[in-house]
Order: sequence, then C-alpha cells, then structure tokens
Amino acid sequence: MIVRRARVEDAAAIAEVHVETWRTAYAGMLPDKFLLNLSAKKHESRWWRHALGTKQSTHHVSVAEDRDAGVVGFCSGGALRGRAFNFDGEVYALYLLDSFQGIGVGKALFLELLNHLHASGNKSLLVWVLDQNPARFFYESLGGKVVATRDGRVGGQKIFEIGYGWPDIGELLNPQSANSLNIDNTGN
Repeated sequence: MIVRRARVEDAAAIAEVHVETWRTAYAGMLPDKFLLNLSAKKHESRWWRHALGTKQSTHHVSVAEDRDAGVVGFCSGGALRGRAFNFDGEVYALYLLDSFQGIGVGKALFLELLNHLHASGNKSLLVWVLDQNPARFFYESLGGKVVATRDGRVGGQKIFEIGYGWPDIGELLNPQSANSLNIDNTGN
C-alpha cells in the first residue's frame, strides 16, 4: 500500500471511491434517492479535477493506492472553512473502501494530512462527522475530542454533525503521543 499526494490523473479514481464510500457509509442515514443519484463523473468534473488541478489551491489531497486495486481511499484537508471555531486546519474528507478498513490505511492517510498541515503552519485540527456515522469512533481513537455540534441538510434531509478537534496537532506527530494512539509515524 502506498500513501502519496494525489495528482490530477487520480481525479476519476478518487471520485469513484468518494461515491462508493458515501453509498456504503451513509446508507440508512441519508435518503436512498440522494445516494443513488450520486455520480462519479460529476464529482470528478465538478470537484476533484478542480481541487487537484488548481495551482493556487490550498486543498491538500492524498490517496492510498493498492498495487492490485488501485486507489482505495483518500484524505483531503486544508485551512478551516469558516472562522466560527478556534481551529486553523480541517479534515474535509477521509474515505476508504470497506475492504481496506481496519488495517491502518485510514491512520496512514490521516497522518499524511497531519504532516502536511503542520508543515504548512497549521497548529490545530477539526473534522465534522455525521452523528450516526461509526467513523466517529475512528477519530475518537486518534484522540479527537468533541468540540462542537451543528445542524445541516444533505439531500434534503436534516442532519446533525459532531466536530472533533485536536488543539495541538504537533502532539499527534510526537512519536510518544503517536505510539499511545497506535499511529505509525513512518506512514506504514
């Protein structure tokens, strides 16, 4: 498994993973019609090609690539969107195909983003998770603390999100802290 910075030519694969993981992760949480109408082609052209192809973009995207399966997951993040919270970095998305979960790939993607954000001057981190999403336990296992909640709408349905925060991402990059959270700082 290789975790690397995404390239423009990864846009289609990232869009495929994005749509497939939304359909599996959010089944029963978001309207079926909304999930069935998601389009990898639209995600690729409207979002991922732009995010990966714009030189001025501060949006950082990494992929996990399996030798046989290709791109199996991605993580994206950058500056906090909005200033209502006292954090400077944000995980925008972290999605991994079901068959590659639970083996450390998500942690490797998360750590790669942390390294990038920290090198870019970010000191703290926030991520939003649907309250019903079991992924919230992943963020809790990495030391994230509930720092905020918010209401929103997706697919015409009201949602409730939990914000997990890390006030000092440098601590997560400290080998002693990383070991206590079972994070391999080598990215393996």
